Amino acid sequence: MNTVATAQMRQTAFGPDRALKGAAMLWFTVALAGQWLFVVYIAIFYGGSTLAGDFERIDGRVFHGFIAGDVLGNALFMGHVLLAFSITFGGPLQLIPQVRNRFRTFHRWNGRIYIATAFIISLGALVLVYSRGVIGGPWMIAANTLNAALIMYFAFMTIRRAMARDFRSHERWAMRMFLAVSGVWFFRLGFGFYAFITGGEMPGSQNNLEGPFDLSLAFAYSIVPIVILELYYRARDTDGPVAKTAMTGGMLALTAATGLGIFMAAQIFWLPNM
Repeated sequence: MNTVATAQMRQTAFGPDRALKGAAMLWFTVALAGQWLFVVYIAIFYGGSTLAGDFERIDGRVFHGFIAGDVLGNALFMGHVLLAFSITFGGPLQLIPQVRNRFRTFHRWNGRIYIATAFIISLGALVLVYSRGVIGGPWMIAANTLNAALIMYFAFMTIRRAMARDFRSHERWAMRMFLAVSGVWFFRLGFGFYAFITGGEMPGSQNNLEGPFDLSLAFAYSIVPIVILELYYRARDTDGPVAKTAMTGGMLALTAATGLGIFMAAQIFWLPNM
């Protein structure tokens, strides 16, 4: 009996379920570090430039940043940046089990702020996109619209399932919303990873973001993370070890790709402007 019990304990401790959970936690840890690096960049670059009144510096980094005479558009743009800081910092805290379980009041209020911010930032982004246009043309507008629609739908489902006290489903919808909200971040990571694997050549990418790679990435940053998440849930929920083991390997590869994307995005987009 002791031998059997010991074998069962080892299988539980080092089996496919624990391996898959560990791989997922590793990816989230790497992603969290990358997101908070993005938060630091937003604070230093946009916050510092705004406090200094150096709006030309901001215009050098974004398409249609500040436009003379466009009071509403400029206010929406600055609100978008400020809310991006808030949502990128506070959002991941909702997904950390230790925070969720030990600080329930904080989790509830931070979640309400997170969901409200997700709606506001998505609606504001749509107003800016359709009133000012975006670099990349109509396809990029369509991709941004898809991302905003997913964010708002996932946010609605997240709070709906919480109100129904279906916390298992609530957690899944919250994770979907987190990935959709992280779209801008994934977009930059995609460029960073592509720059790494192509040695900086980046075929199919153009300065006006109308190349085939640019337009593919514009839709992929909303769709691919959600597809991977659903594959993860299916593997986690199955009884067989094969799917879990395969997904564990996929998560480890994804973690490596995410780390490389963060490193390259930092070199290209963030660190030079901090």
